Amino acid sequence: MNSSIFSGTIPALMTPCKADRTPDFDKLVEKARELVGLGMSAVVYCGSMGDWPLLTTEERMEGVERLVQAGIKVVVGTGAVNTATAAAIAAHAQKVGAHGLMVIPRLLSRGTVVAAQKAHFKAILTAAPNLPAVIYNSPYYGYSTKADLFFQIRAEHPNLVGFKEFGGFDDLSYAGEAITSGNPDIKLMIGVDTAVFHGYVNCGADGAITGIGNVLPREVLHLTALCQAAMTGDAEARRLAYELDTAMQVLSKVDAGPDLVLFFKHMLVIKGDAAYKLHFNESDALSPSQAGFVEAQLALFDAWYADWSKQPEALKYAA
Repeated sequence: MNSSIFSGTIPALMTPCKADRTPDFDKLVEKARELVGLGMSAVVYCGSMGDWPLLTTEERMEGVERLVQAGIKVVVGTGAVNTATAAAIAAHAQKVGAHGLMVIPRLLSRGTVVAAQKAHFKAILTAAPNLPAVIYNSPYYGYSTKADLFFQIRAEHPNLVGFKEFGGFDDLSYAGEAITSGNPDIKLMIGVDTAVFHGYVNCGADGAITGIGNVLPREVLHLTALCQAAMTGDAEARRLAYELDTAMQVLSKVDAGPDLVLFFKHMLVIKGDAAYKLHFNESDALSPSQAGFVEAQLALFDAWYADWSKQPEALKYAA
């Protein structure tokens, strides 16, 4: 099973919507092409960033199919309350030629029961045996997969090739130490924007699935290049990576909150992309204080990066 899809920087796409609040798949494909053209290795659709709970199964499948038809490498999120729906999404992803799966735990019903989660994971992996997959750990999904269960499932399903960790520094450290570091074929994906430096340098991650990368793709690719150089022992790259990671922290932090899609869409609108102005629920909106805060912080970061990136040593690692 080829696990190479889970490497590099992969933006988790948001779903733009039309005036009637249905998905705008033309704009979805346009954004994916833009990001891949800048150097992203693939895209994820439809994870939390894609608003999967607000879309129908048919809409999610259409989005996946449109991206594949456009020649984009796609990792498909399997989030669903019903295991049968999750398995159907996985089977469809394999059928239409997607490139990987991001396997989300079972939600709500028996979500804390290990046996139920094992059966859920196995059903998804069985439905798409030819697609490499990572299990997605997130505190928002209410279940944390540990090493014993991961290796039990992997022994029966070789398409389980890695782990995406959203839980933060301690959880990334656990994943690196207990699950992914013993075998180069098992991939560790950083799943939260606040832990990029930690995930690469301290945990040996193979790649990152990013939210802020939708808004700041060049800057995130710059950070990735610096972190990867730092992993080789490059002291200059390590210092610069830490500086850039730290400067991006306030904007990255929204990735770990419940309003992440609202924040990231608003930042894209500020950057000039009007396709992300609307949300599927008309009542979903940032408060005036939230909007003002992120606008000020984005302007501050942009000014800082414009100055910082002029340094000759920083330019060496720019994407």
